[in-house]
Amino acid sequence: MISAFLTGFLLGFSLIMAIGAQNAFVLRQGISQNYVFIVALFCAISDAFLIVIGISGIAFFFNSLTSQVSNALFGISAIWLTIYGLNRLINAFKSTLTIEYKSTTPKSLLKTLSVLSLLTFLNPHVYLDTVILIGTISQQFISINKTLFGLGACLASFVFFFGLAYGARLLDPIMKKPLAWRILDGLIALIMFSIAFNLAVKGNWI
Repeated sequence: MISAFLTGFLLGFSLIMAIGAQNAFVLRQGISQNYVFIVALFCAISDAFLIVIGISGIAFFFNSLTSQVSNALFGISAIWLTIYGLNRLINAFKSTLTIEYKSTTPKSLLKTLSVLSLLTFLNPHVYLDTVILIGTISQQFISINKTLFGLGACLASFVFFFGLAYGARLLDPIMKKPLAWRILDGLIALIMFSIAFNLAVKGNWI
């Protein structure tokens, strides 16, 4: 039970840690202290909503599949995570990227949420990561363990976005350094490889 929860938490945390426009926006709001709680809550709930849709939707889809097709999907997810991890590992050695958040912050709550909605729901990767990838990986668990996996993934979103928003001023000088992102990418790669290996085993690919 604990393993399912931790797998969901680590996977969810890893998928949303990559540099992106949404994270940059949340950081900017935290640094400027504008609508910090609402911004963090919006992002976390949006992620959790998509995760629930992914887990329940993929579960319905899985019910009509044979075990052979299910194993193939586990294998595809393992390959996907391995590629994701390799990209992060390459970044850990080569990347000089830092997060950018210098654009003007919208002053009204409506404008802020409008921009955040666009950054969240018009990003195709959010659907690939939450609905498809997390939804598929959740199917290695059954009954209460699947619920715990989902809770872990959802909790990761809340911990990440609230930590990012409220810790923005502390993180600001750190995350301007490429070395910090390299270390982070290395940790993400290890998590991805570990989960990919477990998926490959579940799908009888190893």
